[in-house]
Amino acid sequence: MLATSNAMADFNPFMGKNENQVAFNFGYGVDSGIIVPPPARFVPFFIFHGQYSQPTTFFKVPARQSLNVAQTVGMGKKYGWKWDKFSIPIAFLSEDVSLLYGNRWYTGVGAGVGLQAQQNERLGAKLLFQFKLSAGYRITERFGTEFFVQHFSNANTAHANHSYAFYGLGMNYSF
Repeated sequence: MLATSNAMADFNPFMGKNENQVAFNFGYGVDSGIIVPPPARFVPFFIFHGQYSQPTTFFKVPARQSLNVAQTVGMGKKYGWKWDKFSIPIAFLSEDVSLLYGNRWYTGVGAGVGLQAQQNERLGAKLLFQFKLSAGYRITERFGTEFFVQHFSNANTAHANHSYAFYGLGMNYSF
């Protein structure tokens, strides 16, 4: 449903009629990109991600703006990378927009910008850009769940740009 009616003006598909949301997300890393080329090559790399959001609009499209703190955790060696070197905190700002949604479900696309605590040979810069695709379901007016694919890159601002990518699941609480 592409909703643009005035009846939906005080409704945000990410959080209903609530004004705040906190979320905890967990993601499992992939080395070959989140979409292309399939199949994804899963690696021992994880993300633990906390998010605080408020509803907004983006050119009259329902959206949420968020403050994010994440910790990547790598273990072991796979596909030529020693993943424990990439256990690094990340802080970023993001915005997600929902183009298709119903009363309790939604899809989202988002982008963000932030910093990782240190650069490394996988991403040769502290500055990171984030891209996210998500699909969520609000179980109740307060609690929801979300499946996502998330990609971090330096957008070729440095020589090394092998990215971080994750498939994940999140739980959120709106209030």
